[in-house]
Amino acid sequence: MSGLAKFLRHDGRRRWLLCEALACLGWAKLLLLLVPFRWVAPMLGKPQTESPPAITPTELDLAEHVSWAVQTAAKHVPLGFVCLPQAMAAKWMLRRRHLASTLYLGVARPDEVKFTAHAWLRAGDKILTGHAESRTNTTIATFAEDCS
Repeated sequence: MSGLAKFLRHDGRRRWLLCEALACLGWAKLLLLLVPFRWVAPMLGKPQTESPPAITPTELDLAEHVSWAVQTAAKHVPLGFVCLPQAMAAKWMLRRRHLASTLYLGVARPDEVKFTAHAWLRAGDKILTGHAESRTNTTIATFAEDCS
C-alpha cells in the first residue's frame, strides 16, 4: 500500500496531526540549517529547567498522539528528520496544546575519539521522541516551560 493510501486511511484528526507534524518538522529542519543554534535555543523553552514529572492520563494520551504523528511523518518523508528536529517539532506541538515538556540535549562517547549527540523529548514521565538512545547519553542541556 502506498504512503498516500495509508495517509488517507486515517481519520481527519490524525491526518491533520500528521500535516502539522510535517510542517513543524520542516520548520525545525530549516531553522537548524539556516540559523545559529544560539538563536534557536530560546524557542525551545527556558534553559536548564525541567517540566513536571507527572501529567494526567488525558495529557499523556495527547502527548502519545503527538509523538506518533512526529515519528510517523519523520519516517515517511525522506528529508533526514533526525532526533533534534523531531524533538523540536513535538515540543512545539505540545506547547500549542498547553502541555509542558522538556527537551534534552545529550552526548555519548562510544569510543575515545568521537562524541555523538542526541536529543529527546519528555512529557510527564514518558519519553516521546528519541527514546532508544536517551539512556546511553549524558544530558548537557535541558529546555522546558510551564504551559499552565
